[in-house]
Amino acid sequence: MDKTSAITMLLNDAGDGKSDAFDKLIPLVYDEMKHMARRQLGHGRDSILNTNILVHEAYLKLNAGQDQDIRNRNQFLRVCSVVMRNVVIDAVRRRQAAKRGGDCAPLTFNEEIFETENQAEELLALDQALDRLEEYDPLLARVVECRYFTGLTEAETAGALSIGERTVRRHWAKARTLLHQMLTG
Repeated sequence: MDKTSAITMLLNDAGDGKSDAFDKLIPLVYDEMKHMARRQLGHGRDSILNTNILVHEAYLKLNAGQDQDIRNRNQFLRVCSVVMRNVVIDAVRRRQAAKRGGDCAPLTFNEEIFETENQAEELLALDQALDRLEEYDPLLARVVECRYFTGLTEAETAGALSIGERTVRRHWAKARTLLHQMLTG
């Protein structure tokens, strides 16, 4: 049995309530989850988290929410991406809150810290824009999650969302345009 079939079988078993299926699934997708974590942290450049912490936090959240009906690898990766995005955004928000009155000692100006703060602000702005995009059209937001955060191809995104590749292409272009307008205008 190939890896993709094994993943699908374990996801179906987990969806059917077999408690050990999820634990057997993680070793099969661990490398992909680490790759996704690197993408997430590369976009957010959040120094609070590293890839291992992000993968493990995502695992804990996914394990706690096993009642989701995920039936294939691409759907699982999309859900992983959403969970990782939320973990990163929560970490950035905690850091921002601590910066505005936490128990930290005052720091002198450091250009690297300034760059990290700017990137954190950009990540929060992107998260807010994605939330607005989701209100406008949830499918557009799902396409962004699959393409941008998860790194799925058009074909993989189409499979994860059960839509055609041409639809993915159109939605990806529209979503990028709308996000650009939201972030710049």
